[in-house]
Amino acid sequence: MRRQKRDMSDRAFQRGYQAGVSGRSNETCPHSNDDQRLCWLSGWREGRSDQWDGLTGVSGVHKAVV
Repeated sequence: MRRQKRDMSDRAFQRGYQAGVSGRSNETCPHSNDDQRLCWLSGWREGRSDQWDGLTGVSGVHKAVV
C-alpha cells in the first residue's frame, strides 16, 4: 500500500485512465509537474481508447490496469 502511494507517476497514470474511461476532458488534468502530467495524459489516452472500443463497465473487467 505504501509503495503505491510513493509511485506518483503510476498513480497519475491510473487517475488519468479513470478520467478517460469516464469520458472527462483532458483539460481536467490536475498536475502541473511535466512528468506526472505526461503520465496522466498517457493514462487518459488509453482510457479514452478503451471507452471508444467499448471496454467500459462489465465488458471492461478483463482489462487489467495495474
